[in-house]
Amino acid sequence: MPDWRRRLDLEAHPEGGFFRRTYTSPHVTHTAGGPRPTATSIHYLLTRDEPRGRLHRNRSDILHFLLDGGPVEYVTVTSDGVLERVTLRVGDRHFLAVPGQVWKASQLVGDATHALVAEVVTPGFDYADHRFAVGEDFAHLPALRAELAPFLP
Repeated sequence: MPDWRRRLDLEAHPEGGFFRRTYTSPHVTHTAGGPRPTATSIHYLLTRDEPRGRLHRNRSDILHFLLDGGPVEYVTVTSDGVLERVTLRVGDRHFLAVPGQVWKASQLVGDATHALVAEVVTPGFDYADHRFAVGEDFAHLPALRAELAPFLP
């Protein structure tokens, strides 16, 4: 496994794994949450030591591109309780778009040692637009509790 954490100078991410912002657009758009850059981008890395990203949602759309490693599974849940699992693999399905306000989490699958993902957020990421899930967020969806438990605090 390439030492992506060192090569890209990644730091611990509150969601799990490691990250570094790689781009912030100099252009600004106005959103319900206030002014935001039109786009931001990060590198995001999951490893065997940090194999899972916590369930969270953002106000903005996020595009995910698997660059190296994997497979990595994304679990998404819409506000009306539709759960979907999508596995990204280099050379196969390596791209996923997650609309704003959709819950998402990620994890390494199989014998994956790592997954390096580039994420593009539009409008750009701001922590004010981000929220981690807690179990109570899914009280109205009891059938999903077991599937989501690994991604909750």
